[in-house]
Amino acid sequence: MKLNKLTLKDKKLFNRFLNLTRHELSVYAFQNIFIWQGIFKIYWSIIKDNLCIFFKDKMGCFLYLPLLGAEVKSEVISDVFRVMDKFNPQKAMSRIENVEEKERAFYQDLGYACKSKFCDYLCSRADLIQLRGNKFKSKRASVNYFLKHYQHAYLPFSSRHKDECLKLYDSWMSKRKSQVEDPLYQGMLEDSKSCLRILLHNYRHLDCLGRIIKIDKEIKAFTFGFRLNPDTFCILYEITDLSIRGLSQFVFRRFCTELKEYKYVNIMDDSGLENLKKVKLSYHPQRLIPAYIIQGQDG
Repeated sequence: MKLNKLTLKDKKLFNRFLNLTRHELSVYAFQNIFIWQGIFKIYWSIIKDNLCIFFKDKMGCFLYLPLLGAEVKSEVISDVFRVMDKFNPQKAMSRIENVEEKERAFYQDLGYACKSKFCDYLCSRADLIQLRGNKFKSKRASVNYFLKHYQHAYLPFSSRHKDECLKLYDSWMSKRKSQVEDPLYQGMLEDSKSCLRILLHNYRHLDCLGRIIKIDKEIKAFTFGFRLNPDTFCILYEITDLSIRGLSQFVFRRFCTELKEYKYVNIMDDSGLENLKKVKLSYHPQRLIPAYIIQGQDG
């Protein structure tokens, strides 16, 4: 089996496999695969018409997505577990991440163990724009406060903004670390910065939509996202100056206002962190989209 190192040239191939069926989890997008090169070495192989995407680091190897193809072949699943087992010091580390609900039974029927992962949060775009009712009262107040107290410019992102965006991220990260001492969360902030660097460096090739907010000619917020499926847009990043009241709520609402062709906004998962869960639930998602991890028959 030949393992190919992921490059931008593979985007068309990946999109062909990703678009064979409709996906709702945010991970099923080339953008959200490619930027993980900030953390992992990413390889792929096509085995019997199934695209297999391997993530590897010093700890071991796993399959980031289930097999992608018009027909998933059970013997290929055995093949990819054998590949992972060669890299991993323990077979229990070999796994397939981000399996969708519609595929769970297929793997279970083959005898593979299945456990729940973190859910994605799916919101109604209309709710996020209108902010109607008592449940969105605090969001409306925050947006109104920002509009009343700050003159701003809402602008498209371009590559010339990347250094200033990274500087803002560093400031945001420093404040978040001082507020939340959880080492897992702090490690995730560092990983997120590594992925952000990849995104910013390759922005014009990744089919992302990016916006910035300037106040007094300085970037105080940025946000990025991408098309996930015909009626869903995914918010990949939203970073703001935390000292500016209402800015986060404003930029989120303003960005969603642009997304007129979409009915839903996927705001990704919470990584099992209570602080992130609280923020995402505050936008009253319509539903949670489950994800699963498949482990080997001996795992």
